[in-house]
Amino acid sequence: MRCRCNKQTLFPVLSDRHSHRLPRHEILRKKGLISLLFTGGKSLKGNFLRLVYLSHDAVRGGFASPPSVMFAVSKKTLPAAVMRNRVKRLMREAYRLEKPMLLSHLEDTGDRKAGEALSIVFLYTRRGSHIPSLPDFRREMNSALREMLLKAVSDRERE
Repeated sequence: MRCRCNKQTLFPVLSDRHSHRLPRHEILRKKGLISLLFTGGKSLKGNFLRLVYLSHDAVRGGFASPPSVMFAVSKKTLPAAVMRNRVKRLMREAYRLEKPMLLSHLEDTGDRKAGEALSIVFLYTRRGSHIPSLPDFRREMNSALREMLLKAVSDRERE
């Protein structure tokens, strides 16, 4: 006889376990959009992060969805896969912690029009074996996102 209980009632801790994950629909995966981002996007450079962003027509639906993001570390920058994966985990965590600030700013200012999407790529550019800590990644990401938002507002005012 099968139990009619679901996992969430049996294990309430497990239901909160994945609540802070980066949703799959927010991960940038389309090759055409990625190439468009690198050819026509705008770029900002920080101490060890480079941010490339592009505002474009949304493919899914007629509303402004949350920004789609991608995190990249080149093999030339960090040859060891373990180090590259560690840096990508730190970048994802820093983005997760700074994402509410980005979303609240986008909602408050109403910068994006209906049907417009924002795509962002975070590139790790520091060479060497020293990996910055999570607070360093947060500071760098926060300043890069704020600079992107200020640049976007100034670009809109010029139009």
